[in-house]
Amino acid sequence: MSAGALVRRPARGATALRGGRVRHPTPYQVFGFLFWLVMSLAYWRVPLCCDAGQHAAVVERLEAHLLHPRHPMADLPGAGSPYYSPYAVAQGAFARLTGLSGWAVVKLAGPVNLLVLLTGIGRFVRVLTPRPWAPLLALASMTLLWGTERAWWSGYLGLMSMTGTLAYPSAFAIGLAFWAWSLTGTRARDTRQVRYVGPSGLRGFTGYAGLGALYGLILLVHPITSVAAVLGAVACVAGWQREWRPAVVLRWAVAGAMALAVAASWPYFDVFALAGDGSVDAMHQRLYLGLGGHFWLALLGVPVLWLRARRTSWRDPLALMFVLDCLVVTYGWFSGHYTYGRILGLTLVGPQFALAVELAAVRPWPAWRRALGTVATAGACLGFLTVQAGAVVPRSLDPVGFEQPPHWPSYDWAARHIGPGEVVITDGYYAIHAIAGYGPNLAAPAWPDAALDERVRLRRLADVQAYLSPSATRAERTSIARRYHVRWLLLTRWRKVPEEAVVVAWSRRTGEVLARVDDGSRGGSA
Repeated sequence: MSAGALVRRPARGATALRGGRVRHPTPYQVFGFLFWLVMSLAYWRVPLCCDAGQHAAVVERLEAHLLHPRHPMADLPGAGSPYYSPYAVAQGAFARLTGLSGWAVVKLAGPVNLLVLLTGIGRFVRVLTPRPWAPLLALASMTLLWGTERAWWSGYLGLMSMTGTLAYPSAFAIGLAFWAWSLTGTRARDTRQVRYVGPSGLRGFTGYAGLGALYGLILLVHPITSVAAVLGAVACVAGWQREWRPAVVLRWAVAGAMALAVAASWPYFDVFALAGDGSVDAMHQRLYLGLGGHFWLALLGVPVLWLRARRTSWRDPLALMFVLDCLVVTYGWFSGHYTYGRILGLTLVGPQFALAVELAAVRPWPAWRRALGTVATAGACLGFLTVQAGAVVPRSLDPVGFEQPPHWPSYDWAARHIGPGEVVITDGYYAIHAIAGYGPNLAAPAWPDAALDERVRLRRLADVQAYLSPSATRAERTSIARRYHVRWLLLTRWRKVPEEAVVVAWSRRTGEVLARVDDGSRGGSA
């Protein structure tokens, strides 16, 4: 070595163990962990509400009979119910091992789903760009840039919606979708594709088969989210795959075949039969109402999508993803299959993430990018102050009076008297959505389910209304109670308790009463 050559100094201290190289956490790892902590605490402080009772009921049924669970909400067979997904079965197995209730398992699932979501976002954005701040800006855009009216629905990932929906299967499926897109994009951009199918080529098929299995899992966990997941995969492959040799085509074919095989092999329900099931379309029509107020801030990223397409080509994955999602949402509106509107939350990923990638560019910025950053910051602040702030600012620390997440009542007071599987008739909006999560059954399920013919469910609802009618006679009520093996009434304070029922407990908060129906003789079929 010459005298002028550089001499590498020996590493001292802790860095010596790693060859003198210190690996620092990225901005996303630091702030992502803080976000996970804050949102987990925000999620934990809000009582579970809305569809959480349904998911808790699913766990309860699986805890009782893991292989052959009953209907989630009624004293009926549960074969064919799409609620019994791999995600739910894993929760049921966990409940059996730990002895936790369905509500407790659902509550614990929130931070776990958030972790899957955050890591998936980080992986996907790193495929889009190496800019270190891009994942963090993508997270900020995804949680703040929605609208100035509250959009609360499963699959919507604003801060406010997260406080109630993090435990839902849709949150887990969306996290898996980001992971799947990152793996799809990595493979599509890989220029080392082999030109033939030899021994090494066969080994290369394993990764594609695993990727297909991941998409099959998403389809089983939350079928409507899988629509957006597949559209995102198509956008990634169309945008980044430059060569289409036979070996490449065969690899993607293996991924698709594996996805279908995994979905078809699930024993609890036939996921492909759901394609023709329109029983939940009517309830999803509300998704298309008030779109402007719910989503207009996300449109700040649409000009950036246009800029990305102009810089490169129409094959930009984020632009393609946005266009494909919009086409499916539009089809849902014009066809009357409003369930496709459930992908609206993921439709915003294109403009939100495009905006984040653009604003993560190194400085100095040109004037147009500074203006874009100013507008995006103002939009994020507006979204936070009008809709999202109440999710993370508790009422006790709120100097303004931000709108808070829903605080539904608990029904522990009633559930302690009702045995598992006993049938309840209720007239309360909260009760009909929550009580089955404690183990009882409803005479009429609150939600449509492929395991139960919708005509049968509607007939049960009509019978419940007839039972609760002030003009119903005791004989008519007794006939309905026998037909569905009704044991309990959970009634609001405005409803008169029938003469044949005995009040057992009541709620100080809501004024609802729990009454036991006189046994009599129970016969008939459910």
